[in-house]
Amino acid sequence: MPTLSDLALSHTALDDADLDWMHSLVSDWQLLADLSFADLILWVPLRDGSGWIAVAQMRPTTGPTVYHDDVVGSVVARGERPLIDTAWNERRICREGDPDWSSGVPVREETIPVRRAVPEAAPVRDYSQEIPTGHFVGVIQRSTNLSSARTPSRLELTYLQSASDLAQMVAEGRFPFSGDEPILVRSPRVGDGLLRLDRAGRVTYASPNALSAYRRLGLNADLVGAELGKVTAALCYGDEPVDESLIIVASGRAPKETEVESGGTIVQLRAIPLIVGGGRIGALVLIRDVTELRRRERELMTKDATIREIHHRVKNNLQTVAALLRLQARRLQVREGREALEEAVRRVGSIAIVHETLSHAPEEFVDFDDIADRVIAMTGEVSSPEAQVVPRREGSFGVLPAAIATPLAMVLTELLQNAMQHGFAQRSGKLSVVVTREAERLDVLVLDDGAGLPADFDLETSTSLGLQIVRTLVVGELSGRLRVEPRAGGGTEVSLTLPLPAPSNQ
Repeated sequence: MPTLSDLALSHTALDDADLDWMHSLVSDWQLLADLSFADLILWVPLRDGSGWIAVAQMRPTTGPTVYHDDVVGSVVARGERPLIDTAWNERRICREGDPDWSSGVPVREETIPVRRAVPEAAPVRDYSQEIPTGHFVGVIQRSTNLSSARTPSRLELTYLQSASDLAQMVAEGRFPFSGDEPILVRSPRVGDGLLRLDRAGRVTYASPNALSAYRRLGLNADLVGAELGKVTAALCYGDEPVDESLIIVASGRAPKETEVESGGTIVQLRAIPLIVGGGRIGALVLIRDVTELRRRERELMTKDATIREIHHRVKNNLQTVAALLRLQARRLQVREGREALEEAVRRVGSIAIVHETLSHAPEEFVDFDDIADRVIAMTGEVSSPEAQVVPRREGSFGVLPAAIATPLAMVLTELLQNAMQHGFAQRSGKLSVVVTREAERLDVLVLDDGAGLPADFDLETSTSLGLQIVRTLVVGELSGRLRVEPRAGGGTEVSLTLPLPAPSNQ
């Protein structure tokens, strides 16, 4: 399905500022749909003025829908939907007299002109000012399914009145609140809990869910008639200094979000000032109990911190093992034994580097370029003074999961060490690690122009411990492919091809 931006750019004359306003409206108009118990369709005039195109659609979660099929992308000519034309031409909210039965169920149709306030007038801070200057960019069609019509409850009447106020704010260019984006991941919705406040910040209506949330915060009295800002501050702060920003949000004086905590309960508040005809007539406060959500988030944070601490301790332990092996190597008089222990030190060191990086990573993923550079530097430090070989990297490994990073670090250590020991034992030359990464594959070449392979070399039957380790890790653990062959012009070329997990959509 084409996006709002695609449709607007292809078929309308909306500019970037208009599109930003439309995106802000659409990101927040679930609120209007739920309060209205109605479907919303956003119509924008075609570039040539011949009709209208539907660029966005929203269904209510509080009532039955009218449109079971998507209408986004539909085009209607001027005159086909008279209410849309009237709302646009007369710059006012229009309502159909009798329900429309053309779809088989009674539907009440209304249209709301969408006004975009100019930047100087939005967000509205001075509630006493007149309607902000601006221009109209579209029309919202509001369609209510009346098939289950009955005598509305107090909650439903409050919803409808609030929807009417919000619709008027849309027509006046006061909603959405430009520049005041929701600061939390998921704002409360109408069904989570709703309070209606008057101009003084006193509660005139509290939905059952909203009242329950305040009961869990410790409220024993009734909310209706109480000043929400003072009540909330008293529940959350007691004798402590009060956060003035909380008073402002809970009183409905600013379009913001906050969280309050008391007695182990955490409640999310979102204030929506109702500004109609140049004055603030009250506010809506949406409420959501997020206690369980925050508890799980804290558990995840604790788990992540524990994992990082484990990696840190493993790194420390490996470094201790490496230090002990290094001390033991210095005491040995037998050259082969000393070299074997020094190789073990480097192997342990390469694993320690991965765990050190993981101890600083927020997840079990690491930037392997940093690890590779440290492994390469560690290998270069042990080259003989006669050789003076400085390994270098070309290309980027990118971010890799720990399950690949640890064995790959050991593979690089072994290959580079082999090249240093056997290819450049008594000579200088070049040693390179060339990396090519694709979506689901990693290709690594370790190239040197050293002494080259023995004439009878066979990877399958090689007795080299380093190559046996490399083959086991690449083929057995990483499910990759390994080739070791002479390089044209002299030297050795080692080729690794490793499969990578598919990129995450998160």
